[in-house]
Amino acid sequence: MVPEMGHFALALALALALVQSVLPLIGVAKKNLLWMGSTRATSVGQLLFVALAFASLMWSFVVSDFTVLNVAENSHSLKPLLFKVAGTWGSHEGSLLLWVLILVVFGASVSLFGSNIPEAVKARTLSVQAWISVGFLSFLLLTSNPFERVFPPPPDGRDLNPLLQDVGLAMHPPLLYFGYVGFSIVFSFAVAALLEGRIDAAWARWVRPWTLAAWMSLTAGIALGSWWAYYELGWGGWWFWDPVENVSFMPWLLGTALLHSAIVTEKRDAFKSWTILLAILTFSLSLLGTFIVRSGLLTSVHAFAVDPERGLYILMLLGISICGSLALYAWRAPMMEGGGLFKPISRESGLMLNNLILAAATGSVLVGTLYPLFLEAVTGEKVSVGPPFFNITFVPIMLPLIFIMGIGPFLSWKRSDFKGVLQRLKFVAVLTVLATLAAWYFISGGPVLGYVSIFFSVWLFLATVREWALRIRLFELPMATALRRAKGLPRAAHGMTLAHVGLSIAMFGFIGSSIWKSEEIAFVEPGSVVSIAGFEVTFNGVERVRGPNYFAERGSLSVKKDGKLVTTLFPERRNYPVAQSSTTESAIRSTLAGDLYASISEPSSKKARESGQWTLRILYEPLVNLIWVGSLILFLGGGVSLSDRRLRVGAPRPAVKDAQAVPAE
Repeated sequence: MVPEMGHFALALALALALVQSVLPLIGVAKKNLLWMGSTRATSVGQLLFVALAFASLMWSFVVSDFTVLNVAENSHSLKPLLFKVAGTWGSHEGSLLLWVLILVVFGASVSLFGSNIPEAVKARTLSVQAWISVGFLSFLLLTSNPFERVFPPPPDGRDLNPLLQDVGLAMHPPLLYFGYVGFSIVFSFAVAALLEGRIDAAWARWVRPWTLAAWMSLTAGIALGSWWAYYELGWGGWWFWDPVENVSFMPWLLGTALLHSAIVTEKRDAFKSWTILLAILTFSLSLLGTFIVRSGLLTSVHAFAVDPERGLYILMLLGISICGSLALYAWRAPMMEGGGLFKPISRESGLMLNNLILAAATGSVLVGTLYPLFLEAVTGEKVSVGPPFFNITFVPIMLPLIFIMGIGPFLSWKRSDFKGVLQRLKFVAVLTVLATLAAWYFISGGPVLGYVSIFFSVWLFLATVREWALRIRLFELPMATALRRAKGLPRAAHGMTLAHVGLSIAMFGFIGSSIWKSEEIAFVEPGSVVSIAGFEVTFNGVERVRGPNYFAERGSLSVKKDGKLVTTLFPERRNYPVAQSSTTESAIRSTLAGDLYASISEPSSKKARESGQWTLRILYEPLVNLIWVGSLILFLGGGVSLSDRRLRVGAPRPAVKDAQAVPAE
């Protein structure tokens, strides 16, 4: 009964989405406030019905209702409760239901909390949002019903993919989807502005908080996914330029450009068409990622769908959304008025260069991701584009951006004194050079690019701190006065400082763990000793242990440094009998200086297996934890900016009022 209730709730949500996609637009055309205001009831109604459907599916997983095909294929009665709940979005159908839930959450949020948005703008925006809802709700009901029954029901389920049975990955999809789908409301604002034929500072102010919220969530989702891959997959890497990773990274890059472009539109009434285009492209890349992952084009832990019918349906949605919005943009964008003029040396120019570099970087990732798919489709030849390609294309593009990020906040709007900027940064430049020389002196070996990257990381960190210190006149005024000035700064200014500092800290982690990583792989038996990065690791043996739904062979490693025991590590090799698969559980000794990372596996040699030997893989990854420390600071910077009161109260409404609409008679 509960699954049928969830299925019916999805059908009701689709009916409301159809009404919302049409009625408010008619209301705007007829200046009928009642019809425009219907979005409040329809968007909240969609949220209630989709939430009911999602809760129904979750209940089916929690109680192990194996009459539901989705539960039977992705759960097991012995699975821990947390992973039964996570199984709700661990399949193709469940993940898309989560997508739709977040989609209607954003629509209802704009309806309930967008009191500063004129009714006509809100009506158009929520109608566009409803168009997206119609597409995905119909996709769920027609091709991917999460409540499909199976008779006779199996005695137990097939279990969830063991790689997904992890706390980190249980939280990864909701955060990632919140970011993906969050850009849908920004897309809807952009299309609504094109329909109206007007964009101004008020529009940019309305868009910024929703863009920030989506960007923050995508940041957290990507960081959590890389952390999960690092400790769960057993290969010691945090990023492999896998296509599934890339399709989440591309919207983040363009979303970052969109955040900066919207600031220019708000402050200087410039970059209007460019901001609209970025809003469209950012969400388009989110849809592209959905198509690539869900259509079966990729084989991955994340790629659930292998049905061509589903892929064709998503491709159709993708084509309508992207081609339709870009056609509307081509028609309406030239009619928009240009913004204020600015000199080549100005903050506007710095942000424009920032946007162009981010767009170029996104293009390089897009080419590297799609090229193998196009080549296989045209010639049948399979090729792999991996880290070497991205290291020689993406990294050189991004390093100049880091340099510009250090200079940009010192530039003034409209025109700036470049000599004055350099004067304020000369101390930062000297310290950066000294720090790079110190790194070259103390760290032996490594490519030149590593030291160049250190230079840019130190530059960004020191320049950001210097800019913040100048704002509050630190060390120029008494400390109490400087702190009062800091308290009086807009929160968005503090947020920018935190975000830039967070990125610079994460860069130290990227550089250290990528360039100066040490690795040892050896066949070991009890008593074997492996030396790495000043540590002596002794293999003590393996014992067999039992988990809730798996069996594991757990190794024991004694780690000594300078003759003293510092820790004992317990890497595991787990076997899930129901899912008939195995996973590697790494053991990690973590410090800010670096991680000692260990994993075990059975050797490929039959002779080695018969003698009781194991393959031991040990890595030392310098500064790797700074990646996630920096990501956390980056996320917090977005949160501080989002809490800025100016983003809550909005900008003054345009002189031409939307309130020319008249109430329905």
